Amino acid sequence: MMLLALKLILAHFIGDFVLQPAHWVEDKLAKKGRSKYLYFHIGVHLLALLIILQFEYILPIAVIVVTHFLIDLGKLSLSNSKNYRWLFVVDQVLHLLVLGGVLYWIQPFPLDFGALSTTKTLLLITFLIFVTYVSGIVMRMLLAPYIDEVAKDDASSEGGSLKNAGTYIGMLERLFVFGFILMQQWAAIGLLIAAKSVFRFGDLNKGKNRKLTEYVLIGTLLSFGLAILSGMCYLYLAEQV
Repeated sequence: MMLLALKLILAHFIGDFVLQPAHWVEDKLAKKGRSKYLYFHIGVHLLALLIILQFEYILPIAVIVVTHFLIDLGKLSLSNSKNYRWLFVVDQVLHLLVLGGVLYWIQPFPLDFGALSTTKTLLLITFLIFVTYVSGIVMRMLLAPYIDEVAKDDASSEGGSLKNAGTYIGMLERLFVFGFILMQQWAAIGLLIAAKSVFRFGDLNKGKNRKLTEYVLIGTLLSFGLAILSGMCYLYLAEQV
């Protein structure tokens, strides 16, 4: 089963990413179902599946190719500049669901949905939500007294910031720290802190904005502290289960 799953996913990656030039994507977005590159793209998928699967499972391959065409056509028909990113995610999820269905059709495998409701699984999901979303809200509450003051001082500084960049950076760094703790890689956390210091505090020092530097330092220490505490609590509770 694993070998067949890898072949199906490899064919999908090759057809959808490796052998799809950027100008194909642009033409499809502009012309939708009238784009010749949509059909070239489907042809590449068909060829990749036939070669990787060595011309076995012709009927499942036909199902994959037809559903891929319909999913892509639906995505192109609905896409615009505002929803394109989300439709891309939906598109990939649907493709993978089709591959999973075909895999189950060819080589049935047990589906144990009960594993999703085990104590350890729910514990992990709970901590992941805390590390990503809840921690960010807690930090904003703790840093609230300083936000207005820092914003005033930073308003006159040169340059700007990407929308929600700080939120996503915080989520990613806490996820990395949480993962490193689960893997018992404490040295990697030090490397992550050092890397962030090099990129972030160098710019702050050039800006000569002491209040902003202190604000970012407090936020960074809070972020890493919450992630480390979450990782240690998870490991302790996981051992008790």
